[in-house]
Amino acid sequence: MAKRQSAGILLYRLKNTLEFFLVHPGGPFWKKKDAASWTIPKGEFGDDEEALEAAIREFREETSFTPNGPFIPLTPIRQKAGKQVFAWAAAGDIVPALVKSNLVTIEWPPRSGKKIHIPEVDSGDWFPLPIAREKINPMQVAFLEELQGIVGSNRYPERKY
Repeated sequence: MAKRQSAGILLYRLKNTLEFFLVHPGGPFWKKKDAASWTIPKGEFGDDEEALEAAIREFREETSFTPNGPFIPLTPIRQKAGKQVFAWAAAGDIVPALVKSNLVTIEWPPRSGKKIHIPEVDSGDWFPLPIAREKINPMQVAFLEELQGIVGSNRYPERKY
């Protein structure tokens, strides 16, 4: 069985406080879900692709924006279903209203044989840590907290635009 792995980018900015950019999955399953449903822009990749390249590609596919480095490697996590998630943080600032996701095809309702096209991501937004903790997939909270420790130490100050 092939290992399941994803890679993503945790975009951050410093306004009055540290803020994190998260995305909400598209489609009917996620339509009315909010708490613990948001995620960093990420997606699966195979052994034939470098994880950071996959993370940048997935961010672009799900938001229509290409993140710029430098990229700060974060400690990988394992989600409940066993998928390993690799992540990098990058400073940036995008306008949530301009986020445009790629479309994916899913079977809906499940086991119906009917295919529908949905945006992989239906929205994105900026959240300070207390709200981001409530919104993000619980296993990904570790990314937020690790980045808060890094930015708080000034090891990677915010890039100026």
